[in-house]
Amino acid sequence: MRALVVYESMFGNTSAVAEFIAQGLREHADVEVVNVAAAAECPAPTVNLLVVGGPTHTFGLSRPQTRSDAARHTDAPIATDIGVREWLDAALPVPPGHRAAAFGTKMAKPSWLPGSAARGIGKRLRRLGYSLADQPMDFLVEHTTGPLTAGELERARVWAARIAYTELDRIMHHT
Repeated sequence: MRALVVYESMFGNTSAVAEFIAQGLREHADVEVVNVAAAAECPAPTVNLLVVGGPTHTFGLSRPQTRSDAARHTDAPIATDIGVREWLDAALPVPPGHRAAAFGTKMAKPSWLPGSAARGIGKRLRRLGYSLADQPMDFLVEHTTGPLTAGELERARVWAARIAYTELDRIMHHT
């Protein structure tokens, strides 16, 4: 099984989650992890499972303006022109049978804070024709720039390993 993890990250938190998701997937799949800016330069992925993630900005997926705002809080280079939103909006629909999963990072507190990049990604993936392998999953950060809440990286690894196992089993019994 082949999997591709595409992520957008401002402060390194979503990138760290993407790497731990890749670790979990690697228990059952060959995995490539790619930043969304690099993914935008590649042709459409030919994989068994596409996993897409990004940070929650202003209750949903980032936009050029929210990425510019985030860039003011870090010395790390942030691509403000391309994010998961734009990448998915430019993607071509896929035929039935393609599988995907969505994840995001969002603030742990206040817990009532609405919005989720993961849910927005999941909606866009479904619109493109993907069937979701699991419900969109949020991983929590303590503050805008991080760090991730204790235990979130391990939770990401376990979530991905479960998805990979289920998807491999689905492939083995349906081909």
